[in-house]
Amino acid sequence: MCNRCCGIHNNKWVFYLIAIALGVIGGLSEIGFVEQIGKSCSEVFIRIFKCISMPIISLSVIVALTGSGSDKTMNRLWRKALKYTLTTTVLAASISALLYIVISPSNVGMNFEQTEKNVVNANYTKYLLEIIPDNIIGAFSEHKVLSILLISVIFGISIRSIEDADAKQVLKSFFDGLHSIFFTITKFIVKVLPIGLFGFILVSVKELKSGMDLNGMGKYFLVIILANLVQGLVILPAFLALKKINPFANFRAMMPVLSVAFFTKSSSGTLPLTIEAAEQRIGVKKEVSRFVLPLCTTINMNGCAAFIFTTVIYMMQNYGIEISGFTILTWILISTIAAVGNAGVPMGCFFLSASLLSSMDVPMPLLGMILPIYSVIDMLETSLNVWSDSCVASVVNGETENNLT
Repeated sequence: MCNRCCGIHNNKWVFYLIAIALGVIGGLSEIGFVEQIGKSCSEVFIRIFKCISMPIISLSVIVALTGSGSDKTMNRLWRKALKYTLTTTVLAASISALLYIVISPSNVGMNFEQTEKNVVNANYTKYLLEIIPDNIIGAFSEHKVLSILLISVIFGISIRSIEDADAKQVLKSFFDGLHSIFFTITKFIVKVLPIGLFGFILVSVKELKSGMDLNGMGKYFLVIILANLVQGLVILPAFLALKKINPFANFRAMMPVLSVAFFTKSSSGTLPLTIEAAEQRIGVKKEVSRFVLPLCTTINMNGCAAFIFTTVIYMMQNYGIEISGFTILTWILISTIAAVGNAGVPMGCFFLSASLLSSMDVPMPLLGMILPIYSVIDMLETSLNVWSDSCVASVVNGETENNLT
């Protein structure tokens, strides 16, 4: 990473630290207008998340599903990469669900109005029952997450199935352009995110003053960390071994790249090193590595799925929404698809979690407590994502080797 980039990164965290400090000071103070400013900032960012969350998730899924060409070899690689990507991501979300049940993080003790709880429960149940929408525009305007994910998957698969090459390219370019627009908007939002962080921290400190118990937060972080470690050190090596690939040799070959991914927190920025290591140290063919790895960098987000599942379930639990077996199974599915739809979104996992929560009107003060620690979580997630990418590429390479010249 160049000195200029490091400087920008450090400046960003200076602003975050200032926002946290101001939020704490504002929350501890008894100055009415400061409290009002903080609450207003928090509300503004919740509204922003609601405004752009559904288009971002939808467009990311569509762009990811339409990302390959029509060549038979590329389609074969696409199908295998997508199959193993979805498999590993579902496993990551499932591992986090199992750990959540076993560790059972306790609530932080936030005191919400019972009437507000009833409203959220009613809305959540309603949109679970309305997965199949009767109005496409209505699904977006009413923030029906499952309906939008279903629509997006259908759109993406349908565009890939169009026989007219010109029509297919026009549609791909259209959705790519829309996705770029929202990607640019998101970058602007991230630049002013410290303002929202100030509001979230202020509201959280106010809750702490009223007797909030943060003991459950430790177990929440434990679930996320263990989910990443189990996926990276147990599930993915077992996946390689099942395909008769030496997981230890692959892990040793990828260690330098995983170290870079850990400290840069950017799987996209690490991609050139990932491709080089896959080709030179693992022996993945160029035809596979230079197609599968960029694709996996976009859609193979094991760490993101674990974070989204754990964070959304924990926030819902704290707000008084009953977490049933059906709820857990539903959010394993949502976390998987949302992680696939995380393409190119800055602070993707955190941002998508906030978007999903805001779409259900679940308050997000606790996200302000998570954000300062998210940087460490992001390191683990990025390393896991890159390690998973290399595993998928190795398996796809082994299965398609005889078909490639």
